[in-house]
Amino acid sequence: MSITVDFHALHTLPPSNINRDDTGAPKSGLFGGVVRQRVSSQAWKRAIRKDFETYLDHSQLGVRSKRTPQLIAERMTNLAPELDPAEAKARVDALFKAAKIKLHDEKPQDGEETAGKVTGYLLFLSEQQISRAAEFLIENGHEKVSKREADAILDASHSVDIAMFGRMVADAPDYNVDAAVQVAHALGVHESEPEFDFFTAVDDVVEDAEETGAGMLGTVQMMSSTLYRFASIDFESLAKNLGSREAAVEAATAFAKSFVRSLPTGKLNTFANWTMPELVYVTVRDDRAVSLVNAFETPVDAAPGNSRRQAAAEALAAEASQIEAMYGLAPAASWILAQDNLASPFAEQATRVNFDGLLEQLSQRLTEMTRD
Repeated sequence: MSITVDFHALHTLPPSNINRDDTGAPKSGLFGGVVRQRVSSQAWKRAIRKDFETYLDHSQLGVRSKRTPQLIAERMTNLAPELDPAEAKARVDALFKAAKIKLHDEKPQDGEETAGKVTGYLLFLSEQQISRAAEFLIENGHEKVSKREADAILDASHSVDIAMFGRMVADAPDYNVDAAVQVAHALGVHESEPEFDFFTAVDDVVEDAEETGAGMLGTVQMMSSTLYRFASIDFESLAKNLGSREAAVEAATAFAKSFVRSLPTGKLNTFANWTMPELVYVTVRDDRAVSLVNAFETPVDAAPGNSRRQAAAEALAAEASQIEAMYGLAPAASWILAQDNLASPFAEQATRVNFDGLLEQLSQRLTEMTRD
């Protein structure tokens, strides 16, 4: 049986710029013939990964960096202080050569005579893979590393974030990991365009001297939107990547927690846009993922006595109901986490829960389905 967990959220942001394009403007997208605010899936996936770090054990997570060879070498010298650092680097080079992952000399930083080897791209390794590599290379000594040994180290014991978001190894595709989680670009449910904030900065010394004028002038762009966010977990793929269905239940519950709590941090000090989603609708399905983004193909507008958020919640519930009726895609379980007026449109479609209840009931339901 295929199990899919879908997450839908309405998340309102005040004027902010959490995800910028190459010009510094908030990212946007065209949908339904109008421009909306957009937050890239990459930005929100990183925010989720960073939230994992606040409560998951370090050993369950991964590191994505060009400097993973250096991390392994440093781990080796920490475990075996008598080991010459140059020898540690040589053994790491041998491991990556056996794995057919190309390394390059890193340009030395200021004050450094030499630098270590780096990969040509960001390489995602779990903490367990880094530790196992270090331990193996210490024990293996000067012995040649085989491809089979490299596979056993670098292609097993995947971290939660690698299992969810995948890994691509450009020159050694055998180590690729297919993502078990898909995250859509967050999209405004209504039309919006960037605004400009003109600011001045005062020179304190000039001010004390009773001189006038600003020490700096500038502008920053911002947008305010109610965003629709969507993500989906392919539970079977997650279980395969992690090696067990029990681990997948724990990981899926962790994703639910961080999907709700996370927030990209672009310009956060400037705007302090620390909002939480006002509505989260979660479904467990035994067929396929279903996005409800088309609920907002016609931009949502506030009506007299009805806020834009309320109109968005009603549109979302109506879209879910119509898709279920048209295609028979009723979820096996569904929950709504929302403020009072926003939960009412889902009264007949989902069980209302608080945040802790959502995590508990999702974990229980997934556990039951994996036993069936």
